[in-house]
Amino acid sequence: MRYSTQVKSISWLKTNAAEALQRLADEREPLLITQNGEAKAVLMDVVSYEQQQETLALLKLLAMGERDVQEGRVTSVDEAFDRVLTRKRAATTKSAA
Repeated sequence: MRYSTQVKSISWLKTNAAEALQRLADEREPLLITQNGEAKAVLMDVVSYEQQQETLALLKLLAMGERDVQEGRVTSVDEAFDRVLTRKRAATTKSAA
């Protein structure tokens, strides 16, 4: 990110909202919005935001999995597959009845 070109004041944003949205769509780099010389917000395009949210969700899942491993909450692959097959058979039996 080129901070020198991506930092804009809130007054610039008010005056150039359409340009800001076009820049976000074209460059896919967030804008840092300042108020009274202090950073106050980050404005980003929707696609980048959605990708960031998906990445965060995956990182949370990885952290949860790592915590489970550290705390000994693990299952062997064979046991996991046996559980899945057992559930599948039970569901098939229910739907056939």
